[in-house]
Amino acid sequence: MDMERRAGENGDVVLEINSPGADGHQQGGDGGANGGGDAARRTLSFSQAYKMRHRTPQAFTVSQTLLLSFQSLGIVYGDLGTSPLYVFPSVVLPGAGERDFLGILSLILWTLTLMSLVKYVLIVLRADDHGEGGTFALYSLLRQHVSFKTGSTPAQVTRLPSDLQLRFHGKKRRPEPSRVQRFLEGSAAAQSVLTYVVLVGTSMVMGDGALTPAISVLSAVQGIQSRSPKIEQKHVVMLSVVILLLLFLFQRMGTSRVSFSFSPIMLVWFASIAMIGLYNIVVYYPPVLKALNPYYIYCYFARNGAVGWEQLGAVILCITGAEAMFADLGHFNKRSIQVAFSTVVYPSLILAYSGQAAYLIKNPDHLSTAFYSSIPGPLFWPMFVVSTLAAIVASQSLISASFSIIRQSIVLDYFPRATVKHTSDKYEGQVYCPEVNYLLMVFCVLITIGFQGGPEIGHAFGVAVIWVMLITTALMTVVMVVIWDVHPVIAAAFFAVYVAVEGLYMSSLMNKMAQGGWVPFAITAFFLVITVSWTYGRKKKGEYEAGHMISGNELAAVVARSARVPGVCFFFTDLMNGIPPIVRHYAEHTGCLRELLLFVTVRRLPVTSVLPEERFLVASEEEVPPGVYRSVVQYGYMDKQDMEGEEFLESVLAALKEVARTAEEAAMMDRACRSGVSVVIGRTILTASGGKHVHGWFRRFVVNHMYRFLQKNFNSGVSNLKLDHEKTMQVGMRYSVKLD
Repeated sequence: MDMERRAGENGDVVLEINSPGADGHQQGGDGGANGGGDAARRTLSFSQAYKMRHRTPQAFTVSQTLLLSFQSLGIVYGDLGTSPLYVFPSVVLPGAGERDFLGILSLILWTLTLMSLVKYVLIVLRADDHGEGGTFALYSLLRQHVSFKTGSTPAQVTRLPSDLQLRFHGKKRRPEPSRVQRFLEGSAAAQSVLTYVVLVGTSMVMGDGALTPAISVLSAVQGIQSRSPKIEQKHVVMLSVVILLLLFLFQRMGTSRVSFSFSPIMLVWFASIAMIGLYNIVVYYPPVLKALNPYYIYCYFARNGAVGWEQLGAVILCITGAEAMFADLGHFNKRSIQVAFSTVVYPSLILAYSGQAAYLIKNPDHLSTAFYSSIPGPLFWPMFVVSTLAAIVASQSLISASFSIIRQSIVLDYFPRATVKHTSDKYEGQVYCPEVNYLLMVFCVLITIGFQGGPEIGHAFGVAVIWVMLITTALMTVVMVVIWDVHPVIAAAFFAVYVAVEGLYMSSLMNKMAQGGWVPFAITAFFLVITVSWTYGRKKKGEYEAGHMISGNELAAVVARSARVPGVCFFFTDLMNGIPPIVRHYAEHTGCLRELLLFVTVRRLPVTSVLPEERFLVASEEEVPPGVYRSVVQYGYMDKQDMEGEEFLESVLAALKEVARTAEEAAMMDRACRSGVSVVIGRTILTASGGKHVHGWFRRFVVNHMYRFLQKNFNSGVSNLKLDHEKTMQVGMRYSVKLD
């Protein structure tokens, strides 16, 4: 059975489910069920068979948007909002004077404006995929508009019929593809490069999720050392580890509960740093805001040269967490994030940095303790408590973003099937992934203990931040040209400006590779090993099944020589177009098949949500005797897939009964359902052989060890269905793959 989509007459969007006829060729049909049963094609015109409706983004009232804006303070803006804790203290500039601090402040203000406000709030947030953000959302958008070559990536490219009607999905005005789109569609190498760039960016965000809690909590807790000489760095590290452990254990409560706990803290934090910043401006150096003039940046580099360039690694820390605005978009919505940044976050940060610069102009010797030294004496302990709490909140933004990214990568089949729990019935993007949570916890604790709060964490943090931003810039440029239909000159200007700015920061940070800059690359390598091993193994498994699948004639022969017993059998398979060889293996060893045999493929699409009427697609296998059917169950990456097993099976059966073409066929279905239901799940073991030299050995190692380990220790494709184990049978088979 094949499924394909085309444009019908008068612009109707048509879904075709094709099965080979008796002569092996595709036969036409009249688009409906016919009693003769001789038509092998069922054509569903969604403008006729269903009440066609445009899927629109989830609507939010003003009160809901304001509530989400408040919640976003505790989830999205913790990292970005607490950067004043460590930006100026990370600068090492002996003998700095007034113009130096004005130059650094000018760099901070312009970096914050260009990168956070202009790039993310005004541009990148517009590139959401049905409300979802992050590097995988950009990749998903491209996959839905660019036809990738089969086999170059494991996830199948498709657009649902109703998705073709989405006006908010893309901004293209021209029906013909751009040159960039034609190049991508014609180059398998370019598609592979694009895919691996996305995987690197995703892995970097995961590294960011481990580094953010470490630097935020350590920077806040270290302030206590200024009040007592008896408190040593090891005590700060121990306290930080305890706080981090509690934070990660708290994640199971879910984004909504976490944000309601954290958002009031962040509101107090932003109000506090804004008022203290304003106080410092008035008391120490009122004209400090003249640093908005970029002339002071020129003066800074003219005075400090290479030494000033080296401090860019500290300046870039002012936008740590900006990526979370996009990555955490699925937890909230675009408008709420924009409102929170424009009205609370951005003004507070401007005042906070300006106040610290004003204080340092009069007290340059306090540069290494700029944040706590600039706090008025009576407010130290209250601000220490608020700072520590805010640092805990800061850790939340990238942790939540990590959960979102892992969910997207699982759906697109680039990551093993980790557990993904939806923690909110109201906001569909809020999820929790326990395996990822505890993995990040281990990384974070190791980093905290390993570096003991030294400057290496800042270097590592900066490297992770700038690489994620560079990758986002590259992907956004492609989205602008391919999807938004932006003029190539404008897209090139966007790319040139931001690559120049981000490249300058990167050049400074790469000079710190030996002093902690290697950490994000190590974490990236760890996650890349997982994603590449899983992707390669899944690719080889798919190639084997495609090459050894059962043809229609063979399936008819298998059914004919097998005894038919009463009841229904759901046979879950990954192949959408064809029957996998494990079915042959099952029939040969059992010698019988149920009266009603239904091959079910759970398909996860690179779209956000699937309409209910598109969820279950069913057709009969025409070459075999009655009673053998194919069903494709489709989910988008924001659809909940934790349906109860009985509910799932009943939904598939309900869809199956709708395709019954005769009264005898309908009676057979009812009789089979009354006789009982069983479920068969295939469990394959992939074994690779062959291959030459070191390259072949490495590929064998990936398949025989890495992929097998991941397959064994993560969930199966139907683990979310909560099937009744008493009705479930698992069939194992070894796939022997020959490498070139």
